[in-house]
Amino acid sequence: MERLKKGDQVVVLTGKDRGKQGEILSRIEKDGKVKFVVQGINLVKKHQKPNPALGRTGGILEKEMPIDGSNLALLNPATGKGDKVGFKVLEDGKKVRFFKSNGEVVSA
Repeated sequence: MERLKKGDQVVVLTGKDRGKQGEILSRIEKDGKVKFVVQGINLVKKHQKPNPALGRTGGILEKEMPIDGSNLALLNPATGKGDKVGFKVLEDGKKVRFFKSNGEVVSA
C-alpha cells in the first residue's frame, strides 16, 4: 500500500511551489523512484510547433511536470495542513492509512 495515491489532496513541502495544494493526477515510477503529477503544481511552459496532420495548434502551453514524492505531504482536512501518514490493520483485517497527528483514518 502506498502513502500517496491518485486523487489524494496534497501539500508541497519544498521548492518554488511550497505551501500550494493540489490533487494528484498520476503516479510515475521509474528506476525505483516515485514521482507524482499534481494539478496546478510545478508548471512549465512548453513551446509547441503546429502540426496540421495531427490537428495540433502551435503556441506556448503550460503543463504540469512530475514532482518527487518526498516533497509532498497528504493534506489533513481536520487541520488544513500536510501530515505524515502511517498504516494500521483494523479488526476486520483491512489495512488502512491514518494521519499520525490525530490518528484519523484517511478516507478514500
